[in-house]
Order: sequence, then C-alpha cells, then structure tokens
Amino acid sequence: MATTDNLTQPTDVPVEDFINQLDREVRQREAWELLPIYRAITGHEPVLWGSSIIGFGSYYYRYATGRTGTAAAAGFSPRSRALTVYLPEGCDRHACQLTRLGPHRTTVSCLYITRLDAVDHGVLTEILERSFDTVMKELHTSSARP
Repeated sequence: MATTDNLTQPTDVPVEDFINQLDREVRQREAWELLPIYRAITGHEPVLWGSSIIGFGSYYYRYATGRTGTAAAAGFSPRSRALTVYLPEGCDRHACQLTRLGPHRTTVSCLYITRLDAVDHGVLTEILERSFDTVMKELHTSSARP
C-alpha cells in the first residue's frame, strides 16, 4: 500500500515574512536575490514548505517502494551555515557545471553554498534551469495527487 508521510508540506506562511525574520542579514539578502531567479526559471511564485524551504512549483512522485508524495519542484533554504539549494534529481547530474560553480559542497541532492556572491551566477542559473526541467520532465510521474 502506498504511503504519503511527507513531513514537509506547503504552508500559508508568507515567504516575505519568513525571509524578514532570518537572523543572518546575509541570508536575507541572498534569499531576496534568489527569488526572481527562481521565479523566472520556474514561472511559479514562492511558497514556504515546512519551516524553512522556499519552494517553487511542485511535482508528484512515486517510489518503487510504493511511497508517494508531493515535493517542491525547485527550492532553497537560507540556513545559517549555508544556503541549501535542493536538486531533487541529484547533484551527480550537474557534475560538469559544479566544477565551474565556485566554492560549494554537495550531498546526494543538496548543494551547499556558503557565500552566494562567491559563486558564478550564470553557472548556478544553468544548474537551476536544468534541475527544474529534469524534475518536470523525468521525475514528475503523474499529475494525479494521492
């Protein structure tokens, strides 16, 4: 039986309020800088997912295990230690671009940027465009909701 146990769901909290309450001024500035980039790439307005993810659009997924859910198609979180950019299709798909990005760290599907002004914005935009396109074309398994 399929389950939908996602803890991270869209909220009604205004994204602007969330950004304005961030403790670190640099993260506020970076969040304001990223909003128009994500809007242009996705064509969606930002929504706060959970307590700290600014997401754009959504996609429905179904894992081989039967687990299903809805997640942000593109998004980031202005965390105190680093700006976290979510790449649902995985960072490995962007290996070539990541070599040109500038200082960063990665995990399976998270790109961590300590200083947005230290990375190449053109390369970051390429990564974000490619990621959103991949999510919508390859990971988006159905428009039906659970």
